[in-house]
Amino acid sequence: MAWIAAGCLIASLGIALGAIGAHLLKKTLSSDQLTLWETGVRYQMYASFGMIAAGLATLSPRRRNIVNFTMLAGIILFSGCLYAYAFSGVKTFVHIVPLGGFSMIAAWLWLAWFQFRFRGQHDGEEV
Repeated sequence: MAWIAAGCLIASLGIALGAIGAHLLKKTLSSDQLTLWETGVRYQMYASFGMIAAGLATLSPRRRNIVNFTMLAGIILFSGCLYAYAFSGVKTFVHIVPLGGFSMIAAWLWLAWFQFRFRGQHDGEEV
């Protein structure tokens, strides 16, 4: 249940960051910077839904943790670095973004694989 709550909190943060971008940052950031910001928000929302889905899935706690920690790393590396780059213009952040994207892709694939392959199997652990 903690992962469902974490996904909901990250989604609510995404909504807040989207509103900040739409209302407060329009005057501060360039059009390109706002596009980066919006991309970060969009993928943060996708990943938060993935965390909620993994929290609701019939997975062992170990598999659920693998999916959600990987998804969380993706949010931090992808969205977080896009936010940082939008504000700072420091190119190093852009080079980290693909690692976050890879993490999100891996998390979604693990969720699909675990749900398909291990449905009903819980490594002797409670669901």
